[in-house]
Amino acid sequence: MTTRIPTTNAPRLSTAPSSIKPRQLSHLHAQLAQLSANLADLENLLRMTSVQAESIRGLGAFHGGL
Repeated sequence: MTTRIPTTNAPRLSTAPSSIKPRQLSHLHAQLAQLSANLADLENLLRMTSVQAESIRGLGAFHGGL
C-alpha cells in the first residue's frame, strides 16, 4: 500500500521568480541567443531550399520538353 503526499498549487521556493539566480538568467539568455541564431539559419536554409525547388522545377520542365 502506498501513501500519496498531497500536492499544493503554491509555487516552490526554487521556482519562485524572486529566487531566479543570475546564473540561471545568464543561461536562459545564452539559450535564447542560440535559438535566435538557429532560427536565422533555418530561414536561410528555407530560402535556399525554395530557390533549389524552383531550379528543379525548371529542370523538370526542360527534361519534359526533350
